Amino acid sequence: MNRSHFFAHMARMKLIQRWPLMRNIEPENVAEHSLQVAMVAHALALIKNTFFNGRLDPNQAAVQALFHDASEVLTGDLPTPVKYFNEDIARAYKDIEKTAEDTLTRMLPAELQAAYAPLLNGTHDDEYGRLVKSADILCAYLKCEEELTAGNREFAQAKQRLFTMLEQRMNDETRYFLEVFVPSFSLSLDEISTPEF
Repeated sequence: MNRSHFFAHMARMKLIQRWPLMRNIEPENVAEHSLQVAMVAHALALIKNTFFNGRLDPNQAAVQALFHDASEVLTGDLPTPVKYFNEDIARAYKDIEKTAEDTLTRMLPAELQAAYAPLLNGTHDDEYGRLVKSADILCAYLKCEEELTAGNREFAQAKQRLFTMLEQRMNDETRYFLEVFVPSFSLSLDEISTPEF
């Protein structure tokens, strides 16, 4: 039986720092971010199903979200202003991401590659892909909110940019999450220790 380095690479998601060009009061790594995105994607699917006649599998949304930034164990986290500085850089980075995704897939035993390939492919233009992207943006927005609440003005413009992105892709489940859950992120521990429901 051949050995695979796949999960050894996945374990290194905790070593990839996000927001590398910005001062962070609380550093965040890709593993932490991916876990939060998975929880939010799961919630968005449940919200859609419960309140807005959705028919999504929340578990599928969560698993897809867990792997949404997996390629960064090979590429690192390129800051958004650099990644989208111009069309040539954005296109070249997409090619790099695709190469990293393919490389990770090939690390798996052949019998598992077909199951993991869709999870490692970062370009899902379906209902789950759009939901995970919304969760990804929401979590980046929440990071900005937490940093600003802690007095770090470095994240002010990023928060505005991310809110604009959320508005552009706004849907019922995202609006619900913004209204019901997001306000708590600017409160203290004492304030969130008082039940609302």
